[in-house]
Amino acid sequence: MLLPHTYEAALLLMIVSMLCWGSWANTLKLTPGYRFQLFYWDYAIGVAMGALILGLTAGSHGADGPAFLPDMAAAPQSSIVLAACGGVVFNVANLLLVAAIDVAGLAVAFPVGIGLALVVGSVWSYLVNPKANPLLLFGGVALVVVAIVLDAAAYRKRESGTKAATTRGIVLSLVAGLLMGSFYPLVARAMAGTADQAGPGPYAIAMFFAMGVLVSTVPANWLLMKKPLDGKPPVSGAGYWASPLRWHFAALLGGAVWCCGAVTNFVASGAHQVGPAVSYAIGQGATMISACWGVFVWREFAGAPPVAKTLLALMFLFFVLGLGAVALAPLY
Repeated sequence: MLLPHTYEAALLLMIVSMLCWGSWANTLKLTPGYRFQLFYWDYAIGVAMGALILGLTAGSHGADGPAFLPDMAAAPQSSIVLAACGGVVFNVANLLLVAAIDVAGLAVAFPVGIGLALVVGSVWSYLVNPKANPLLLFGGVALVVVAIVLDAAAYRKRESGTKAATTRGIVLSLVAGLLMGSFYPLVARAMAGTADQAGPGPYAIAMFFAMGVLVSTVPANWLLMKKPLDGKPPVSGAGYWASPLRWHFAALLGGAVWCCGAVTNFVASGAHQVGPAVSYAIGQGATMISACWGVFVWREFAGAPPVAKTLLALMFLFFVLGLGAVALAPLY
């Protein structure tokens, strides 16, 4: 398998992860009028396809450890279960976060959900594998959380009529954040292996993770189709087959792009000096990338008041400072 041998190479992979995690949602823009539950069927398949393709390519070449398929075959059962559980936890969190955004609005769901996920995931991942300078790491995480809050505040100022922060929306955001912050430590623990056997490499872990996503999508997404948490009418499965082919392709692409971010993040986390806490924290800079798409490509703030643009400028500043501190944490 191909693995990074220097911190610079690992940092590049973490940046790629951040770009992928912050860009996959653009594929939703290509499917106007498509209910998210229908989009998600192809998205989950795209995640699994991405893990398989990367495993058969980057995971099957190079001299760093066993190739992808033999690595999967030799994986200890505990690592398989942990990685698959990580996929299930992420999947449920992802679905709940989207429902929370629909119910409470981006200005509530994002700072509560993603901010909580960043704190929980970073702290727990650090406890699993304590690498990097904790002062720089958690100081950087705190700055990124501030940036997320500023980003949400900018969206609130942009909207003339924001959604009320209902109890249901806040609860959904909290649950989604706790789950989103819990999947990565499970992955880190899966890669660590057992006392008697080394864990599988990141490409095999990503495939087990993707299988957890794919399998859990069936009951979770089916339930959300029947009983949407956003208060909208139930979703008919007939809409999936009646949708244009390009919408299916866009959703597959979205899943594959997210998976590419996950694989590069998993690979970087196992590199010397890095550790899962640093890799996860930098990957969560995806919020900044998503904001860049919204501001510079989709022109979401073209008619926003000046205060919203000021908040965005502060958001980018805090993100850069926070991610810079996290990036320096393994070096000191």
